[in-house]
Amino acid sequence: MAQMITPGAVPEIRASGSNRPALGARPDRADLLVLGTIVTMNPAQPEAGALAVRNGRVLALGSPDEIAGLRGPDTEIEKLGAQVALPGLIEPHMHLWSTVIFDSWLDCSPPVNPVFGTVVERLRHAARTACPGQWVTGKLFDPSLYPGEPVLTAAILDRIAPQNPVLVVNASMHFLYVNSKALALAHITAQTPDPPGGSYLRAGGVLTGVVSEMAAMMPLLDALPKLTHDELLDGLAAILARAASAGVTKVHEAGTGGLLGASELDILHGLAAAGRLPTRITTAQLDQARAAWEQAGVRAGDGDDMVRATSWKLIADGSNQGRTGYQREPYLGSAERGAANYTADQLQEAIRYAHDRGWQVMVHANGDAAIDLTLEAYEKALAGAEPKDLRHRIEHCSIADDGYFRRMAAAGISPSFLMNHVYYWGKALRDNILARNEPTASTPWPVHCATACAPRSTAITPSRRSTRSARCRPP
Repeated sequence: MAQMITPGAVPEIRASGSNRPALGARPDRADLLVLGTIVTMNPAQPEAGALAVRNGRVLALGSPDEIAGLRGPDTEIEKLGAQVALPGLIEPHMHLWSTVIFDSWLDCSPPVNPVFGTVVERLRHAARTACPGQWVTGKLFDPSLYPGEPVLTAAILDRIAPQNPVLVVNASMHFLYVNSKALALAHITAQTPDPPGGSYLRAGGVLTGVVSEMAAMMPLLDALPKLTHDELLDGLAAILARAASAGVTKVHEAGTGGLLGASELDILHGLAAAGRLPTRITTAQLDQARAAWEQAGVRAGDGDDMVRATSWKLIADGSNQGRTGYQREPYLGSAERGAANYTADQLQEAIRYAHDRGWQVMVHANGDAAIDLTLEAYEKALAGAEPKDLRHRIEHCSIADDGYFRRMAAAGISPSFLMNHVYYWGKALRDNILARNEPTASTPWPVHCATACAPRSTAITPSRRSTRSARCRPP
C-alpha cells in the first residue's frame, strides 16, 4: 500500500544551472527525508526521488542529491523501497459525530442482511440478549433496497422487543425507526406537534414509529445513553485512524454542532493537543446551531493547522431514496414531492449571513426542486454582496443536469457529489423511486463519502459509471 505524505507548499527543484539558490546553502534542515518514488500530481514535475519535510510541511522535492543539503544530524530517513509516496487524499464531506455514535451499533444494512426478515431477526436476537430496559440500536437500515420497501414500524419493533427501547437509523441518516418505549422515553406522543423541518409519521392519527429529519430525530437521539468523554475521544480517534489507513490526510466534518453544540470544536482541539489526530480536520458549522456559535464567538477560520472552522452548513431537503428529497415531480407511485426545510427567504438569509461573515457555505440539496431553491437563494443572496473567493457548494446535488452546472458556474458555486449514491441507489432511484435515468456518474468536481471514508470506491464509481447491479450510462 502506498504511503501518504501530507503536501504543503512544494517548491520545484530545477536542474543544475537554475537561478534557484542551492539547497545546501539554506539554513533549513528537514525533520524527515523520504527517499524513493514520489508521485507529486504536478504535471511540471510528476515524480521525484526524494522529499524533505519539516514541522509537518514539505520543504522541497527533488533528487536525493538535490535534497541532501537539507539533511541534519537528527533527520529521520524513510526509504520507500518498492512503495510509492502519494499526496494525501481529502475527504470533503464526512459526519464524524454521528459515525462515532453509531459505530458500535447493530449493522442492519442490506449487504449484511440480504432480506428484510434478517434485519428483524437480528434485532429480535439483540433484544433477547439485552437486559430489560436496555436500548437496542441499529444502523444503516435502508428499505429502498428491499423488494416492496418494507419499513421497521413501531408495531414490528414493539413485538420483537417488548421490554426494550429500540432505535434504528436509516443509511441516509434522515430517518429513525423506533418503538413505543423509545417514543415514551423521548416524551413523544401522537399529540406532539411536528417541529419545523421534521415529522413524526402517523397513520390514522397513530404514530408509526418512523421519524423524519433531524429536527424530529433529536429528542430521540437525546434520550439515548450518552457516551463518556473518553468514549467520544477514543471513538473519534479510531474513525480517523481508519480514514488515515485509507490514505486520507484531511477530512471535512460536515455537520458540526448538531449533537454537542460548540463543545464539539473543543473536543477536536483536545484530540489534536493530545497528539491523537492522524488527519487534519476542517469543520462545517450547522446553521441550526447558529445561536450556540454566536454565543461561543466562533468565527470563520478559527483554529490551527490541525483543526479549523471553515464552513457553514444548511440542509435544504431530505433523502431521495427516503422520498423526502424535494422534487419538481411526485415520486413514483405517490402524490408526494418531498419537502424543503427552508422557505426561499430563510435560505437566502442564511446564505447571506454566512457569506458576509467569511464562511464557505455548504447547502445540502438532493432533489431537483431543492437544487432550484438553493441556486436561486445563492443567486439572490450573493447579488450585491462583497465578492469573496469562498467556493460555496451544493452538497450531494443528486438530481442535476448541465443547465444546473452552467448556473452554478455563473454564480461561482461548486457541486460536491455523494458519488456512491449512484453506486448503491442508482437502480432503485431509476426503477422504483424517481422513474428517471440515474444521475450522471462522471464528474470533475469534488466527490465524497459522507460516512465511512472509502476514497477508492468513490473514485471507481465515476470512472466505471456503474451501480451495484448494472452500468449507469454509456461513457
